Amino acid sequence: MARDLTKGSIGKNILVFSIPYLISYFLQTLYGMADLFIIGQFQGAASITAVSIGSQVMHMVTVVIVGLAMGTTITIARSVGARDKAAAARSIGNTVTLFLGVSVVLAAVMVAVLPHVVSLMSTPEEAVLGTHDYLYYCALGIPLIAAYNIIAAIFRGLGDTRSPMYFIAVACVLNIVLDYAFLGPCGMGPEGAAIATIIAQGVSVVLSFVYIRHGGTGVAVSRHDFAPDRAMLAGLLRIGVPIALQDGFIQISFLVITVIANMRGLTDAAAVGIVEKVISFLFLVPSSMLSTVSALGAQNVGAGAHARVRQTLRYALAIAVGFGVLVSISVQFTAEQVLALFTSDLAVVAAGADYFHGYVIDCIFAGVHFCFSGYFCAYGRSEISFIHNVISITCARIPLAYLASTMFPMTLLPMGLATATGSVVSIIICIACYLWLHPKFEQCSLPH
Repeated sequence: MARDLTKGSIGKNILVFSIPYLISYFLQTLYGMADLFIIGQFQGAASITAVSIGSQVMHMVTVVIVGLAMGTTITIARSVGARDKAAAARSIGNTVTLFLGVSVVLAAVMVAVLPHVVSLMSTPEEAVLGTHDYLYYCALGIPLIAAYNIIAAIFRGLGDTRSPMYFIAVACVLNIVLDYAFLGPCGMGPEGAAIATIIAQGVSVVLSFVYIRHGGTGVAVSRHDFAPDRAMLAGLLRIGVPIALQDGFIQISFLVITVIANMRGLTDAAAVGIVEKVISFLFLVPSSMLSTVSALGAQNVGAGAHARVRQTLRYALAIAVGFGVLVSISVQFTAEQVLALFTSDLAVVAAGADYFHGYVIDCIFAGVHFCFSGYFCAYGRSEISFIHNVISITCARIPLAYLASTMFPMTLLPMGLATATGSVVSIIICIACYLWLHPKFEQCSLPH
């Protein structure tokens, strides 16, 4: 059901919205972590590396879809804030139409370029076949991945993060059960993990559609709402495309770092792959703050409550930074124990701990620019988020990671630290843009 986030306690609204979203994001991240954890119990470094590389590629595809769907969340949220259910219905219908076509094309392209993707990732020879098999089955499931994420985006725009949480919870449990069945008794390799994930995603999508058909959104969507509306599609894409490009570029940067690690050998490749999975879990809080500021902010923009948008940003910054500091300190003492949950290979654990010690500091800085990105998205200026990420990646993260790898071949710690420098660059740009633009935002009335 749609929830009005333009009234009441801002702190309470943030918690009511962000906690179910955080749980959903945790469960979705658990998909990939479960694949990696379970295959590590039955097979060796080659299979771990195959699932790690394959899941990173698919994560890039997923975040591009999620970024594009941000246009849906913002557009619907503004309509809800403005009490315009007809506009919300058109946004929902046009989103379904848009993503149906995009996901089918994306799946076909992914299958066609699969051998080149495996090669570009500098996949170690022992892991090439497993990586190809994992990606092949995941690529076939892209329409299901897109369907789940646009449904979740629609619910977030309506202020409802609880419903997607229930759907993904069922799918996550099913995925873990199928992982154990396929990788254990069935003796399948990385392709088994991929098939389990796709089946679980399909179940989640079916449950979502059943709920929507029974009026779960609170917004009546008619057949006419699915007809392409040029103005509506333009609005969705104007916000969503920069976010999709930004998220895709961020993932490419991490893939480049993975390639750099792969060139160092199988041990470092596996170590970086495991740490990337753990970090994706730790980034749940900063990422949830981005979506929270976007959705809550957009509803309040629609209602003209600009002061509440600023307050939402401040609350989110406090939460993100506090979490980042706590986690960064904790990991300095627990890195080895955490990584040992994923593999018994002591060399991989030792290499991964070095990388983890440096990388985790980014939880602090990334939380800050994530919150600002959510603020800019709420006002429809998602291109700012894209620009600061491109600058930070090209000028700091990738070149410094490569430099650290070549200068320090015996440790991954400097490579981990290189990621935080990129986020510092983003923070500087975000603060400058905020000081320049926030008075302008509040002086003009944006279209819903």
